[in-house]
Amino acid sequence: MKRMKAFARGSLRLLGNWSGLHRGRPEETADPDRVDWGRAIPFLLLHLSCLGVLFVGVSPVALLVAVGLYGLRMFAITAFYHRYFSHRAFRTTRVMQFLFALIGAMSVQRGPLWWAAHHRHHHRHSDRESDSHSPRWGGFLHSHMGWFLNRRNYRTRTELVGDLARYPELRFLDRFDILPPAALALALWITGDWLGQAYPALGTSGAQLFFWGFSLSTVVLYHATFTINSLAHSFGRRRFQTRDDSRNNLWLALLTFGEGWHNNHHHYPGSARQGFYWWEIDLSWYLLRGMALVGLVRDLRPVPARVLRAGRGKAGEGRS
Repeated sequence: MKRMKAFARGSLRLLGNWSGLHRGRPEETADPDRVDWGRAIPFLLLHLSCLGVLFVGVSPVALLVAVGLYGLRMFAITAFYHRYFSHRAFRTTRVMQFLFALIGAMSVQRGPLWWAAHHRHHHRHSDRESDSHSPRWGGFLHSHMGWFLNRRNYRTRTELVGDLARYPELRFLDRFDILPPAALALALWITGDWLGQAYPALGTSGAQLFFWGFSLSTVVLYHATFTINSLAHSFGRRRFQTRDDSRNNLWLALLTFGEGWHNNHHHYPGSARQGFYWWEIDLSWYLLRGMALVGLVRDLRPVPARVLRAGRGKAGEGRS
């Protein structure tokens, strides 16, 4: 028993050191803006693994799983990683908090503390030189994905998320952020193998569910999410004159369940709603309203009437 416990502790420590997101990892190195290839290579390999869909075929089950996992994890990122953990725009129970932190971690976008801390830093320094992912300063590729592949931004800025760091289960997810996506990938493979044997008429397999439901779904989710840092600060209209370059973009809002109303959000980030008006489609807001009706979340922070009045009728300026 002692050997098993020691093995478990050692394994968790190894995973924590590999992920490099715990508080003990230093933020600065000799060149903190260089790509950390030790962590960038798995990111690149995940992209390459999408080619697996060309060799495993496709089935309705695989497509359903891929789309379903995209939607579920996008909601976890937009509604919980962003609106809840980063901005505290509503309240929920500790159980729901952990459940959606776990689902968000399955998106392979690191743990909730890391995500919320960097996003809070972004709002404090939005489109200034100290912003980690501003296209104004770093260019499109850096703002889209280069920023989280460099050494400087691997550390969790725990000083910005003291309200969240008091929960040991969130600290665990943040330190061992590789565990949830690894468990998801394994579960998909096992489930696909079982379906292939128990219900061969479905035409699926473990490899098929892995490549469609994990690899491809995750990579599409990646780049849809990343557009808010890059494209939503470059293309669209500005209803409000914020100090940054944030834009409202309908197409990005549809792709990201409402995050594309980015100029709205930067003008008033505390609201659980980012599509401020009825014609601005915000799927995460609709789903949160549904969860509130059955008591899963509560105290959804609305957009103040004064903000709505100030923005009503303003189509906004296009990009110069």
